[in-house]
Amino acid sequence: SLGAWTAAEQGARYYRNVVAETGANPRMLIVHEVMGRNCGWLTAATALAYRKLLDREEWVPGIGLGRDCYDVHAVFVPEMDINLAAEAERLRGVMDKHDCVNLFISEGAGVDAIVAEMQAKGQEVERDAFGHIKLDTINPGKWFGEQFARMLGAEKVLVQKSGYFARAAAANADDLRLIKSCTDLAVECAFKRESGVIGHDEDNNNVLRAIEFPRIKGGKPFDIDAPWFGDMLKAIGQAKGKKVDVSH
Repeated sequence: SLGAWTAAEQGARYYRNVVAETGANPRMLIVHEVMGRNCGWLTAATALAYRKLLDREEWVPGIGLGRDCYDVHAVFVPEMDINLAAEAERLRGVMDKHDCVNLFISEGAGVDAIVAEMQAKGQEVERDAFGHIKLDTINPGKWFGEQFARMLGAEKVLVQKSGYFARAAAANADDLRLIKSCTDLAVECAFKRESGVIGHDEDNNNVLRAIEFPRIKGGKPFDIDAPWFGDMLKAIGQAKGKKVDVSH
């Protein structure tokens, strides 16, 4: 969608500054919470963009500036099952070795587990006018931080949200090209009196066209089988969980 590339790029830039806090305290856990109710694409794309920023850096491990301390250690998205116990065991090893852990978490990850825990405690789960759980009231980033802090033996936890920083940014070059191609075609279609929503039609070889209104729907889940996502998980040492059918 328009602005997605910019959001990923800006979220990566945001965390590139935040990650310096890994050296502020022994056994530091930093949780980067990325906006997104039922789609983990932005979280995954932000993690990928961030790791590309790290590729451009020069590292001096001897003085505590090693890539391993700055890298992404886990990515959690709503579309992928999370084995908390197994991940905690793996990340405990990361913490013991590097004295820090960096987590990238989608705002919608782990919501079912959080809601179940709240309801078991008799707490009310607030919903909006559409029946959606109000994510800001259950605070997934804080929940993950508390869970992993205990299991990893973290001495300090920092939860940071890049959403407001990213969505206030000006469009980058890739998004500007996409926007221009869409608006140019929209004007052409208007002169031809063709209605629809301008976009790349995935059912028609990704041709940019005015897609018929009845075919438009939201809530497209992130495909965790995308090769680039699998490659990234392998690179950071995280096992890919089972695919989760997120509700929309």
